Parts: sequence; structure tokens; C-alpha cells
Amino acid sequence: MNIIELQRALRQLRLGGIATVLETRLHQAQAEPMAPIDLISCLVADELTRRSERLLDRRRKQAAFRDPHKTLDNFDFTFNPKMNRSLVFDLATCAFIDKREDALFLGPGGAGKSHLAQAIGLAAIQQGYRVMYRETHVLLDDLAEAVADGTRKQFMESVATVPLLIIDDFGMRKLPLTAAEDLLEIIMRRYERASTLLTSNLLCGAPHKRFNAESSFMQRPMRRGWKGACF
Repeated sequence: MNIIELQRALRQLRLGGIATVLETRLHQAQAEPMAPIDLISCLVADELTRRSERLLDRRRKQAAFRDPHKTLDNFDFTFNPKMNRSLVFDLATCAFIDKREDALFLGPGGAGKSHLAQAIGLAAIQQGYRVMYRETHVLLDDLAEAVADGTRKQFMESVATVPLLIIDDFGMRKLPLTAAEDLLEIIMRRYERASTLLTSNLLCGAPHKRFNAESSFMQRPMRRGWKGACF
């Protein structure tokens, strides 16, 4: 079996990482020289690295971040010196996900809530968690589509069980009359099962009565004692 045939066989075995670097590693083994066990170790490490990178990439795409390049490293903390940085970095450790706790970011538009929410979501993915990010109106649109095509049960199950659900920009747009009930259902189905991070400009000068029962929706997280940060 020559190199090309071996690479083809490796890909059939779904060992594409090894197939990609095989020729390079063989040249390395001849040049150094390298013991057979070291060569095998390098090839296995290459395969594991490739799989890990592909998994992270797949989970980032599944999360559907609005701005996938928002990280803690490129956030300007000097913009708001009163921000609770320790809470932000505590959330970025993702300990709250293990505990199935929730978080609430409150503040006016442009304060950085969405940036930090997505940065925490990315940190969660890097630590092995699945994440779903949706702006509030997009989440409700997805739910409406699921209702229309008869897959509401499956959609609600996927939303209810993802380890971290980020609901962004609550209160930024006028929503349907049924929106509060739908959002409450999502929140309560996730209660003590998975973590939710909600960002909102409500209670910070934004209109408070965009639709029926909005106040009860906002009060429910408060009563449950979510981890909160005001911007």
C-alpha cells in the first residue's frame, strides 16, 4: 500500500486528520529520526487536534452568534468603569452552567451587553458546552416557524435542553401578544435544567409595556435570584 492508498484508507476510516499530515510526519520521522511510538503519538495527536477544532467550529456555527468574533479580549472594559468585571469573568468560567444557574444583563443600548453575552457564549463553547444564541425576536420567529410546520415540540425540547441559551435584546422591539407566554414557557422549562443568559434594556429607561404580561416575565427572573449585572 503506497501513501496515496494509505491516505484514502485513513479517510474511509474517518481519520482525516492523520491522512492530511501523514506524508509530512513520515518526512519528519526520517529526518529526525523518530521512534515508531513517537510517530504514532504525533499522528494521534494531530487527529485529536483536528477533531477538537472541527467540533468547536461546528458548535460556533450551531450557536448562531450575531457577532461571532466578540470575545472578552476585544471588549473595552474602560468604557464603563462601574461594570462588575469580577462577575463577568466569573460567568466566563462557566461554573454557573455546571450549577444550572442563570444570568441577567441589564443596561441601555450600546453598553456592551450583547458583546459580553456572546463572549461568554464563546467561552462556554471552548469549555465543551453547547450554546444557542438568539435575539429575542429571532427566537420567537423560530418558534412561530416550528408551530407552522408542526415541529413545535421538537423545537421546544431543543431550546429547553441546550446547556446555555442566550436570549439577547429583550425589550428592544415590539413583539406579538403571545410573546410573553412563549418566553415564560421557555424560561420555566429550562428552570433548574439548564442555564439562561438574558440581556435587556428594560428597567433602564426603555418602554415597559411592549406587550401583555411583560412585567411578569421580567419579575420572574428577579424572583428566582438570577446572577445580575447592570451596565
